Amino acid sequence: FNALGFPGERIRFNTASGALYVDRSGQTLSLDFPTRPAHPVSHREPFEQALGIPLKGVLQARDTLVVLDNAEQVRNFQPDFAAIAKLDTFAIMVTAPGDDCDFVSRFFAPAKGVPEDPVTGSAHCTLVPYWAERLNKTTLHARQLSARGGELHCTLKGDRVTLSGQARCFLKGDILL
Repeated sequence: FNALGFPGERIRFNTASGALYVDRSGQTLSLDFPTRPAHPVSHREPFEQALGIPLKGVLQARDTLVVLDNAEQVRNFQPDFAAIAKLDTFAIMVTAPGDDCDFVSRFFAPAKGVPEDPVTGSAHCTLVPYWAERLNKTTLHARQLSARGGELHCTLKGDRVTLSGQARCFLKGDILL
């Protein structure tokens, strides 16, 4: 919208996941993604050992969803990136109920070159269905508690998740091939 001066209110991206859309309303951008529901796992021990904290729940989608008791535990979690990188999963999402929002999270994928991602759309494809079921609501306010942090307004619509928020340009440049 900004860098190329696109005048419309909707952009379509053709991706490996199919068509993905970004809608603009003022300064708010909304992205539409397929859900990635998680299912409980029976082998919690490797995650408990790697994370070094008591876990309330462990579920698996593409990424592993680790549930903690409260937002303070998520905020204060000190990851051991080497231990997380050895786990048999693409990434780890650590989540808990929020204090002043519906839920909080952090996202770690050190084996993929991302020690901690600041704000992770793909993680919310799993987090939103999880919290929507537990909180019995389809519109949720989420906060990712990375150092940079981010606020997301999320809506579960069947097998789709809409993530809305504001974005800021953090890098601009040219690549010569």
